[in-house]
Amino acid sequence: MEEYAARFDDLFLTLAQRRGFREYLTGLLAPRDRNKTLTCLAGAGPVLGAGLASVQRLQYFLSESRWDSEQVNARRLELLRTDPALAPHEAGVLVIDDSGDRKDGTATAHVGRQWLGRLGKTDNGVVTVTTVWTDGRVYYPLHAQPYTPAHHFPRGRRDPGFRTKPQIAAALAARGKDAGFACRAVVADCAYSVSDDWYLALREAHLPYVVPLKPHRGTWAPADQPHTPIDAAHALAWQDAEHPGDWTPIERHFRDGHTETWWAADATLGGWQPHGPCRLVVATTDPGTLPEKATWYLATNLPHPDAPHAATSTHPPADLTEIVRLYGLRPWIEQSYQQIKDELGWADFQVRSDTAIRHHQTLVNCAFSFCWDQWSAPPGPLDATAPDPCADDRPERGPATPRLHQLPCWPRALRAVRSWLTPATTLHRWWRAWTDTDPPPELQALIDAVTTGRPLDLYRRV
Repeated sequence: MEEYAARFDDLFLTLAQRRGFREYLTGLLAPRDRNKTLTCLAGAGPVLGAGLASVQRLQYFLSESRWDSEQVNARRLELLRTDPALAPHEAGVLVIDDSGDRKDGTATAHVGRQWLGRLGKTDNGVVTVTTVWTDGRVYYPLHAQPYTPAHHFPRGRRDPGFRTKPQIAAALAARGKDAGFACRAVVADCAYSVSDDWYLALREAHLPYVVPLKPHRGTWAPADQPHTPIDAAHALAWQDAEHPGDWTPIERHFRDGHTETWWAADATLGGWQPHGPCRLVVATTDPGTLPEKATWYLATNLPHPDAPHAATSTHPPADLTEIVRLYGLRPWIEQSYQQIKDELGWADFQVRSDTAIRHHQTLVNCAFSFCWDQWSAPPGPLDATAPDPCADDRPERGPATPRLHQLPCWPRALRAVRSWLTPATTLHRWWRAWTDTDPPPELQALIDAVTTGRPLDLYRRV
């Protein structure tokens, strides 16, 4: 962790800021036993410990200390971009995700009564729009920006400073492209498919997109043509798997190794063309019944390989299999990334200012990237004179697969970090709570061992 944190030292002006950066990352990566408020991050009690010096230092570092979160995030992205195991490439996908976190009161910046997707209802909270890059193997957040409801502006939605979530998302996608994170397409949920501003902004940034449409959302069309995406799907010819008609079988591959046969087809939806040539692709597990939860109605500006304008399009053509693959990454990212943000305390901030919220979100993303850094880094040299914290009498588990040859898994990377971080911080805090003197040589040797590459088995029964 010291080696990782040292890469950011030139962005912090004082020694106190550098120490706060390390302490905050340590608290975020520690196991969750309660909400990761400032007292929890500092290892203090939830109420009486709020006045301790360690907690006040973190409060000042988060809310008052002058360091630029944008510069810290840019350095984090630079480290990801230069890592051969994590570097972006043009086959990746940029997933737009907005998370709503419930907050009480009206004093917190960006707070308002709005739709919170995580809760599935309208409530008082803060919504943040994020972009996540993924290629189906690894994923990591790029940028995050809180959405400010209209009532915070003097003229409401007509105020020049007001930005809708689609406008914010499109701007973040363009920033990701400018930062060097190329992608095959930008993927979002159906809430963005109804925004003209979103389509126009992506068009200006020369970014292709794959976005789902609401099945029953109508559009203008002649009376004898389909008016909704589901009507367009029903208009496609289908008899059975032996006689598929307009449908093409495709294989979907999942991270756990299993595959499923889906069916996909290009459909026609009246005169619907949102701001340029656009395709409507329908993908489903059963073209005969079009099950609601296993049918996608996808709009994309990636041209068909046989389309007349494919040769002149600014985007390479894509077949049905690729379009389904691109959009299939979004559900996986939304489920996994939401769980990870919960584990790192994304919504547990106890601050009210805009600066503090942005500082907190940047630090959470730094903690997230640190786990990937540890996953891809080669193992360092071990101290042969240090005792082994794991005894030799532990049960045989068979040969271990080298980490670099395993499929990348962020939860597994987090557990690997905690296997040395938790014993080191716990032993140090316990000893400091007991006395101010230095630990005895045996305890110090144990602390040094777990922090230099000899993790403890946290799941071993003694």
